[in-house]
Amino acid sequence: METLVGYIENIVFTESETGFTVARFRIPSQKDLTTVVGNLPSVQPGETLRCVGKWKSHPQHGRQFEINSFETQAPSDVLGIRKYLESGMIKGIGPVYAERIVKTFGVDSLKIIDENPEKLCEVPGLGDKRIDKITSCWQEQKAIRNVMVFLRGHGVSAAYAQKIYKAYGDNSIVKVRENPYALAKEIFGIGFKIADGIARGMGIDNISPLRIDAGIEHFLWELSNEGHTCFPESDLTAQAAELLQAPSDLIAERIEALVKNGTLMRNEDLIWVKPFYLAELGIARELARIMQSPCRLRDVHTEKALEWAQQKLNIQLAEEQVEAVSQGLRKKALIITGGPGTGKSTITKAILRVSEKISSNILLAAPTGRAAKRMTEITHKKAFTIHSLLEMDFGTGKFKRNKDNPLKCDLILVDESSMIDTLLMYNLLKAIPSEARVIFIGDIDQLPSVGAGNVLKDMIASQRLPVSCLKKIFRQAAHSKIIVNAHRVNQGQFPDTFPSPRSDFIFIEKETPEEILETIVEHVSESIPKKYRFHRFEEIQVLSPMKKGVIGGENLNNVLQQKMNPNPNPLIRMGRSFHVNDKVMQIRNNYQKEVFNGDVGRIMEIDLSEQSMKVSFDGKLVPYEFHELDELVLAYAVSIHKYQGSECPCIIIPIHTSHFKLLNRNLLYTGITRGKKLVILIGTKKALAIAVRNEEVKKRHTGLKDRIEEILQTELNK
Repeated sequence: METLVGYIENIVFTESETGFTVARFRIPSQKDLTTVVGNLPSVQPGETLRCVGKWKSHPQHGRQFEINSFETQAPSDVLGIRKYLESGMIKGIGPVYAERIVKTFGVDSLKIIDENPEKLCEVPGLGDKRIDKITSCWQEQKAIRNVMVFLRGHGVSAAYAQKIYKAYGDNSIVKVRENPYALAKEIFGIGFKIADGIARGMGIDNISPLRIDAGIEHFLWELSNEGHTCFPESDLTAQAAELLQAPSDLIAERIEALVKNGTLMRNEDLIWVKPFYLAELGIARELARIMQSPCRLRDVHTEKALEWAQQKLNIQLAEEQVEAVSQGLRKKALIITGGPGTGKSTITKAILRVSEKISSNILLAAPTGRAAKRMTEITHKKAFTIHSLLEMDFGTGKFKRNKDNPLKCDLILVDESSMIDTLLMYNLLKAIPSEARVIFIGDIDQLPSVGAGNVLKDMIASQRLPVSCLKKIFRQAAHSKIIVNAHRVNQGQFPDTFPSPRSDFIFIEKETPEEILETIVEHVSESIPKKYRFHRFEEIQVLSPMKKGVIGGENLNNVLQQKMNPNPNPLIRMGRSFHVNDKVMQIRNNYQKEVFNGDVGRIMEIDLSEQSMKVSFDGKLVPYEFHELDELVLAYAVSIHKYQGSECPCIIIPIHTSHFKLLNRNLLYTGITRGKKLVILIGTKKALAIAVRNEEVKKRHTGLKDRIEEILQTELNK
């Protein structure tokens, strides 16, 4: 084994999940840069490392140093110190001030910042405000380094050490020692695996109740990320035993203990974490409350109202639309479901127009900002996101509108209801006054919510709520091959892949993933913007069924970023590369920033000296500190699931048998219906046929249907 000491000049590549990194390394005594490879989670340009490893020869990239272990050190030469200071690790110092500080103090620069920060006033241009910022950040970095030394001994990266410090401050080490498993619950990005590694390093036993209880609860929360609100107890026992490498009888014993202390809930053979159990029970009870209460809106003469609405809107409603509007003017709660082109928007406008004649207290809502914006455009009435309607307190993450402070409305229309997950639906229903009418509008054949549950489908399946199901495609919509082919796919029929030259639906046959990738890149960057005049950032979206592989989301994003927005010196944080102007997506709800899972924006500014980045979401600038960047991913290509509820003028979908596990009708249908003006499928007919034939959708374990059946049966029959 050999030892190299130097600093990171730049990061070439980092794998976000494993931490595997390729970097260019500057050894002060050598003229040329050295390529180093190895597991270097979250190291940054400018960091000085002492690396232990061996030399090897790569067939393509030549001589490299393969790192077995490393430790960070303070830089000792002028070049290393300058690189460290300009890396953005210390707020207030960017490339300009780094050069001035080093020019003023040379190799003593870090010592001055640490021991005599008042001398920084000797640096040209450094004022008191910036010096205070540098000093406080340096002290924070010292505290973080102490936490880092403790955590890196347990395999935790510098970036996560910073997150832990931001959450717990000077109590970080104490908190971690008390219960390392709390990290997995309380800090985004730190899962059970990392917490378990820390715990095992601290000597916590494999069969400790602390470990087993945390593992069981973690497993159920992970299942909620797959859409389950509950899980069969026998499967939970077996799978948790495998995950935790612990005896099944011990798992069963701890499940029983967690049920007894109220952490978990049991109903027959299903187990819930408490919040989901209470939410499903609450949804059923709130629906019963609304449905059995009298309506504040006065009755209207339905036939006359329909005639008046059609005249005012200059439309002619079909029979099933007439029935839907009639129910919307009579029922306390109603679900309207149908695919594209079946007239959901027309029905919404008709119900709204009539209801506005008898009440001014009408609210429109949708789960996402994009869906709310589209609802506003259709109805010419302001629609709100559910979060803003419920007046979320972005400091606490709780809603100000609730049972004790209900919404002021006589009618609420909720669009894109298939996207509403269990917890959000419960909070919405709690805030709807008993005397109000509620109408849920959505497409039941689209993918279910990103969050846990299958709420709209369960509400319909319970057969306790009135449902208006729209099936007829109207003449104007029938001219769109997007709509026609979406319905063909939904009915298990192969889409028309031989359309006219001016068609809005195109299939391009390519056999290999590499050919598909090349075609996507060429179409996004060249062909489509030239031929259709679509803006390649704002009006074209690639949707990929999978994350991994040549045409998976990760690789598509990397290739499209290099083609459309190249930058020789990207910001690399949390294993991700960011450039100014990159298209990015938020991947978790952040109530403090008022941005939510699935929101797409553009990077407007990266400030190394402030360790911050600004992203524009629909014109609203949102700041991020560098340690928060694991909340963002590139969005040149996104998953179909993440894009539900959104629309884009042009949608491109790769479809290949390498995505075999995820090729199903539901996914393809949802992807196609995201396109407003043009949908392009690129791939093989075999893969397309597999997707069309495959009706199987991964089952979500939920208890909502049963709760609605039980409670509405009891309450409405009183």
